[in-house]
Amino acid sequence: MADSLNLLKGTVDVLILRALEAGPLHGYGVAEWIESVTDGTLLLEEGTLYPALHRLQRKGMVEGEWGVSDNNRRARFYRLTAAGRCRLSRDTEEWVRYARAVGRALGVPGEGGR
Repeated sequence: MADSLNLLKGTVDVLILRALEAGPLHGYGVAEWIESVTDGTLLLEEGTLYPALHRLQRKGMVEGEWGVSDNNRRARFYRLTAAGRCRLSRDTEEWVRYARAVGRALGVPGEGGR
């Protein structure tokens, strides 16, 4: 179960870092971006999203700053740090290798499967 939890954390972290690659977003904006680019397949609940953002901030991957959202509410905006960009690059390469390997094992067309 611990490996599953680490896999989940790794997935959430890399998606959050990717969401922030284009520029600062508040937590809701990160969740919206992930939902949008995955056509609604992946939805991050607050109980998953904010602990992940805080974990990434403690690790120096993102920085947060208070600002005002589009609907004129106070919100914390997160941005990628240089360390976060490096981690995103490394983790993206690892996820592409992982996804291709799983695709091959499952016989997904184009992945050299059965």
